[in-house]
Amino acid sequence: EFRMVESGGGLVQTAGSLRLSCAASGFTFSAAYMTWLRQAAGQGLEWVATISPSGGDIFYNDSVKGRFTISRDNAKATLYLQMNSLKPEDTAVYYCSTSRGGSPRGQGTQVTVSS
Repeated sequence: EFRMVESGGGLVQTAGSLRLSCAASGFTFSAAYMTWLRQAAGQGLEWVATISPSGGDIFYNDSVKGRFTISRDNAKATLYLQMNSLKPEDTAVYYCSTSRGGSPRGQGTQVTVSS
């Protein structure tokens, strides 16, 4: 069964940090491009970052470049997103996906950044 489970979200103050995790199963994780997306309340899905199967190619949305770091552990079939210097506008539900279009994706984890 294709499954992705995000965790690590929470409430943090501006300039704080969080590390999100996405545990994947049911597909060949080590062969998949993996993506983080987010959706703020009342907004559409926004692409955040993508990492290639080997981790050698990484792409970021300009809005998070220099603050967020995507990484993966293929042995653990887990995707990560280290988020530093968080801003209130980073508040959203964060999802991992095998597609930049966001389908399929996990149930998401809420990140709330207070000002």
